[in-house]
Amino acid sequence: MRLLVRERLFGIGDDYWIEDTEGRKVFLVDGKAMRVRDTFELKDAQGRILVEIRQKLLSLRDTMLIERGGEQLAKVKKKHLSLLRNHYRVTLADGTELDVSGKILDREFAVDYDGELLAQISRRWLTVRDTYGIDIVRDDADASLLIAVAVCVIVLAEKEHDD
Repeated sequence: MRLLVRERLFGIGDDYWIEDTEGRKVFLVDGKAMRVRDTFELKDAQGRILVEIRQKLLSLRDTMLIERGGEQLAKVKKKHLSLLRNHYRVTLADGTELDVSGKILDREFAVDYDGELLAQISRRWLTVRDTYGIDIVRDDADASLLIAVAVCVIVLAEKEHDD
């Protein structure tokens, strides 16, 4: 499944649509403005909330939480030692860990599970600066979770870059 993310460079609430390759709006990333912590809802085209994404308030390192139906689905945070590339660890509720690595700020990174590629996020095959692609490799992968992971690592990397 290949999706296109068309971020708005400026806008209250950081809302943006994710489209399929046919140009149909599939997911909405709905940023919640005026909150103490970064908060987003990932919605389907009909407006149903698929997952909620929010920054954890009290933690030693910046951490984002992904929830579905009020229950924590995953926790995303930067790995301790990542000298040459950006590395993030995603810990799912069942203890499974995903690895995210690459040039996060450039929107060039991969999401792996145990060495197997689950999703590739890239601007390489696009020409518009505020657009990047999410290529979900496995048919049985949870698309909303992988999109939420991409949103989390981008938000965390931007926060770290701004500090």
